[in-house]
Amino acid sequence: MRIFDVVVIGAGPAGEDVAARTAAAGLNTVIVAAGPAGEECSSWAGEPGKALLRPVLLHAEARGTPGIDPGALDVEAVLRHRDRMSGGRPDRPQARSLERAGITVVRGHGRLSGPRIVEVTSADGAILRLAARHAVAVCTGTRAALPPLPGLAALRPWTSREATSATRVPPRLAIVGGGAVAVEMATAWQALGSQVTLVIRGPELLPRVERFAAGLVADALRASGAELRFGTTVVAAARATDVRLTLSGGEVLHADELLLATGRVPRTDDLGLETVGLRPGGWLPSDDTCTVPGVTGDWLYAVGDVNQRAFLTHQGRYQARIAGTVIADRARNHPLDRSPWSRHTGTADLVAAPQVLFADPQVAFVGLTAADAARLGRDADIVDYDLGLVAGAHQHSPGYRGRARILLDPARGTLLGATFAGRGVAELLQSATFAITGEIPLDRLWHAVPAFPTLSEVWLRLLETYRDTAVPLRSGR
Repeated sequence: MRIFDVVVIGAGPAGEDVAARTAAAGLNTVIVAAGPAGEECSSWAGEPGKALLRPVLLHAEARGTPGIDPGALDVEAVLRHRDRMSGGRPDRPQARSLERAGITVVRGHGRLSGPRIVEVTSADGAILRLAARHAVAVCTGTRAALPPLPGLAALRPWTSREATSATRVPPRLAIVGGGAVAVEMATAWQALGSQVTLVIRGPELLPRVERFAAGLVADALRASGAELRFGTTVVAAARATDVRLTLSGGEVLHADELLLATGRVPRTDDLGLETVGLRPGGWLPSDDTCTVPGVTGDWLYAVGDVNQRAFLTHQGRYQARIAGTVIADRARNHPLDRSPWSRHTGTADLVAAPQVLFADPQVAFVGLTAADAARLGRDADIVDYDLGLVAGAHQHSPGYRGRARILLDPARGTLLGATFAGRGVAELLQSATFAITGEIPLDRLWHAVPAFPTLSEVWLRLLETYRDTAVPLRSGR
C-alpha cells in the first residue's frame, strides 16, 4: 500500500489537469495511466483528427482563391503530418511533464477496491494498492459505442481510433452515423480520395446544431462527392472480399472499410464502483463541483467525458480546474462557494460550452440553439444574418457561403447562444463565449467595434438588424 493525498485514475487531458492542479496546491498526487499519457484526445481523437482535416480544409479554401493553383493533395504528406502532430503516439513528453510537476505516474489498470482505495494491475499482472487521504478522481473517459450487429468482430470496423490513425486511403468508406465524428471523418477521407457514403438513421445530419448549419454541411459533403443516406439503418453486415452492409430498405451497400460513428459509452465497466456502493457500469454523474453524489465523505470525483456533462476536451480541462480547486480547498477545510460562476462550480458546462465542427464549412456554436430554447421553454429573440454579406467574408473567399445566428434574452438583453457556419468561423466563437459567460448587455456590446474587413463584422450586423428582424420565441405565449 502506498499512500497519497490524491489518486487520479486516467491520464487523458482531464486527468492530467486534475493532477497538475492538486500537485500545484501542494497535495501529494499520483496518476494511474492505463494507456499513453494524453490518452484518447492526443493519440486517437482530437489532435490527429484535426491534423488530418487542417490540410484538407486549407486545400479547399485555396482552390477557390484567385491566383492560387493548389494542385492535388499529397496524401502521404498529409498522413505524415498527422503522425507528427500526434507525436507518433508516444507519451514520453507528457509523462515527463507530469513527473516534472511532482506527480507520480503509475502504469496499469486502476479500479476502486473500497473507499479511497485504488488497486492497480500492471501489464505483468502485479498489483499495487494506492490509498488516498483526500480524493480519488475518476477521469477514465469514454470509448466508441458499437451497435449490436451480428458478427461485428469479423467485420473489423473502424472506430474513431482507426479513422484517425489509418495508414492508407480506402477506395470506398461507409460511415454509420451523422454526428461530429461522422461528419469530420467524411470530410477528411472524401478529400483524401475515398468515396464516402454516410448512413444516417434519422432524418437529419448533426441533430444538435442549428438546422441551417447542418444544411450547409450536408450540401458541401454532397458537392464533394459524398453520398448521404437518411432514414436508414444497417440490419446485417458481412466482410468477404469487401464489406457488405444490408440496409433497412433492403439495399446492399459495398465498401472497403466501415466506420462506426455511433456514439460513446463510459469506461466504467471495470472500475470497482460496486465496492463503494455505486452501480457498476454506466455514466458516473457528478454535480457542479465534480463531486460524485451518494458517496459518504465527498472524496470521489468524476471529471471529463465519464460524467456525461460535456463530451469536449476543453470542457474536461475546465472541469479539472474546478475539481482541482475543490479538492485542494476541501483538504484545507476551506468552505466551498456553490454559487454560479464561482471557482468551485462548473457553470459553463451547462450555459456556455463552446464547440467547433471542423467540416467544410466549419460550424461553431456555444450556448442555446433555437431548438434548445424551445425545449427548455426559454424566451428568446432570434437574429439571423447572411455571413456572405460581410466585407470580411468577401476578402476571405469569393462566393463565400455562411450564416450567423444569435439568441438573446429579451428581458435581460444578454446573449443566450450563438451559431456560426462558414469557412474560418471557429475564430468567432470565443467572442460569443465571452459575451455569454460575462452576461454582457447589448448596450455594451454595441461599443465592441469589429475591425474592417474581418468576419467579426458580423457582430455589428447582427446587432444592427436585431430590432427590425428578430424572431421572438416565447414559451407558452
